[in-house]
Amino acid sequence: MTSSISLPTPLVSTAWLADHLDHPALRIVDASWYMAASGRKGGVDFGTAHIPGAVYADIDWLSDEAAPYPHTLPSPETLASKLSALGIGNTHAVVVYDGSGQHFSAPRLWYMLRALGHDAVAVLDGGFVKWRAEGRPVSDAVPTPVPATFVPHVDAARWRDISSMRANVESHAEQVVDARSPGRFSAEEAEPRAGVRGGHIPGAKNAHYASLVGANGEMLSPDVLRARFADAGVNLDAPIVCSCGSGITACAVALGLEVAGAKQVAVYDGSWTEWGSQTDTPVETGSTR
Repeated sequence: MTSSISLPTPLVSTAWLADHLDHPALRIVDASWYMAASGRKGGVDFGTAHIPGAVYADIDWLSDEAAPYPHTLPSPETLASKLSALGIGNTHAVVVYDGSGQHFSAPRLWYMLRALGHDAVAVLDGGFVKWRAEGRPVSDAVPTPVPATFVPHVDAARWRDISSMRANVESHAEQVVDARSPGRFSAEEAEPRAGVRGGHIPGAKNAHYASLVGANGEMLSPDVLRARFADAGVNLDAPIVCSCGSGITACAVALGLEVAGAKQVAVYDGSWTEWGSQTDTPVETGSTR
């Protein structure tokens, strides 16, 4: 795929976006999504203020709404159709952001686009929180996207299902990195979804997604990230599968791993909600061994 704009990846700065805000080949997407306990709704926040020209992409709407687990990846054709409706085509460069200040949900859409073969996509470093803190322009005008043509070119190597994760427990072919909080990882903290056991996939390492950003919401430097992952026992030169609660913050860790230099990274789509809901999947508790 080619584009008439040169997009830094996987992160772009607020300064870069401000300089290219009106570029016709650029699409800006607010992918804010929040846990119910936060009391926030991404679509409501978007209607109040967003980066000028941005469209809102509801992560729930982009997911397979008929699946038994939240945020399940839909069929490539369904996802491509929804991206097209948002005005995103194969020739566009895409910048995704959220309002969390922690790269919470924007990386999910970044990863979904990458899984459909769309490499011209980046996450806004620091997101909307940093954008506003710098006094940059905002808008409350909700745009009507002009439909585009998005044809998927699926990269299946970026995803894992429960069958492959079961096999990996025995083979240890890929490292599993869990993005949830240390309390949820160890089962000292209850899971937010009913019927889901506490703990983690046997052998998994814990790298909380929020530990990968600084106080200003920007991603830590590659050197600091490499040290963080090393402290968690993660080998960046070996294959990695990221997991979390429902596949959202696993993508935030995948983003951090890419910035740190990892080359073989996949995401377990069902993540802990799927694994912890089964009666026959092995579970470990406590901190990383």
